[in-house]
Amino acid sequence: MAAEQDDRAFDSCRGLADEYTELEQRLADPGVHADQTLARQLGRRYAELRPLIGAYREWVRLGDDIRAAEELAEDDPAFAAEFAELSQRRIEVSERLTELLLPRDPMDDKDVILEVKAGEGGEESALFAADLLRMYERYAERRGWQTSIIDAVESDLGGYKDVALAVKARGIPEPGEAPFARLKYEGGVHRVQRVPVTESQGRIHTSAAGVLVLPEAEEVDVVVDPNELRIDVYRSSGPGGQSVNTTDSAVRITHLPTGTVVSCQNEKSQLQNKEQAMRILRARLLAVAQEQAAKDASDARRSQVRTVDRSERIRTYNFPENRLSDHRVGFKSHNLDQILDGDLDAVIEACLTADQAARLNEAKDA
Repeated sequence: MAAEQDDRAFDSCRGLADEYTELEQRLADPGVHADQTLARQLGRRYAELRPLIGAYREWVRLGDDIRAAEELAEDDPAFAAEFAELSQRRIEVSERLTELLLPRDPMDDKDVILEVKAGEGGEESALFAADLLRMYERYAERRGWQTSIIDAVESDLGGYKDVALAVKARGIPEPGEAPFARLKYEGGVHRVQRVPVTESQGRIHTSAAGVLVLPEAEEVDVVVDPNELRIDVYRSSGPGGQSVNTTDSAVRITHLPTGTVVSCQNEKSQLQNKEQAMRILRARLLAVAQEQAAKDASDARRSQVRTVDRSERIRTYNFPENRLSDHRVGFKSHNLDQILDGDLDAVIEACLTADQAARLNEAKDA
């Protein structure tokens, strides 16, 4: 009876296995690839299911092998060790399957628009914002992602008062490997403790910068009515090329229903700035819609790591001690120099582990 119950533990995977087979057949059809949007959607779903179906098929195979080893062990005790080994392996695969079946964040396969804003600390905060931007650019480079600065407002000493970075994966990433799935834990207030370049007495100062991580929205994700937009143009300001301060190329878009305001001035033409501003606007509107949906849902996971209030300081970068501390999950590391050079995986994995543990506990309590 116990064996039969065990074999029914992942019955829900049968339908997903059928879906996976159907996706294989559809993706093999050249006609599907004539519609790139459809092909991309099918490809993402196929990539999402691949590890789950692989684990499920291994779980089924191990069940067959266990039954065969159990029968053989009745006649030959030598098979008893194989039976125990296969049983342990199936337990491990069962745990992996349980994790893969947990509800996923629907935004996890998205690219990212990451905004870094200087906060308290004046010029030192702007310099720290530049350090954070460089850290994310180098992390993206390590993972083979593409980055581009959409818009930036520089400070007098070469830092950033405000900068928006687009991060895009190449091709279709594996589940959990897309930019938003890994960078979503970066959202919040980042605090730095160090001696600023502007400090003549060698005293350690504390300042902060804010990071906002938005899943990049496609046009099908967010429909923006042009009649609900107010578009203003003005002259760019700050360091730049010949077009700066000479033409009305900068664009400010206001989404009237929500009051969301986006400005872009980095590009040379008004049209290019408008396109970049619309990218940021769609991402912000998608984030607002997602937050509202989570708030309205009766089963919203309030303990999820990434939903921490953005006003909360999530991390401290202590330069004198070469230490990074993530206050949400208790992670500490004394290789701050390497982390700022893009070696972020350890701290991100700590956040992922904490988030997964919380979701597993909720699944058990449900």
